Amino acid sequence: MSIEKVRTYFRQYGMEDRIQEFEVSSATVALAAEALHCEPQRIAKTLSFIVDGNAILIVAAGDVKIDNAKYKKQFGTKAKMLSYEEVSEMIGHEVGGVCPFAVKEGVKVFLDESLRRFETVFPACGSSNSAIELTIPELEKYAGEDGWVDVCKLIEQ
Repeated sequence: MSIEKVRTYFRQYGMEDRIQEFEVSSATVALAAEALHCEPQRIAKTLSFIVDGNAILIVAAGDVKIDNAKYKKQFGTKAKMLSYEEVSEMIGHEVGGVCPFAVKEGVKVFLDESLRRFETVFPACGSSNSAIELTIPELEKYAGEDGWVDVCKLIEQ
């Protein structure tokens, strides 16, 4: 189970007790915000794409979406999300619990500038009913990120 991989990952840092599990689903930004009693924008959603045949993850604030022009400028290709089936196979987590922790080797993790607005954010932990609250420096450290990118824009309300 994916959450166990993430729990093991955080255990090496003495942080596994910070993982929260809910009785309800946290598989979407809205559901996670409800489960955590926080603003939706503080949910750090993890989006999975394919670039040159390799999986990449972009962790972004809950109130943004991919800006196709910015994405193409950053990665030199059109944004193509992984299919439902590809996510588990290439990332190592199921849809609804995708996170930047304990992913398969070779998966690059990018943090979007949209996250810098917050002191803490809540990424998932490998299941559709889990999260962990991390500061931005902690997210940088534990996500094993490959850099910051600016590939998102606010979702029009």
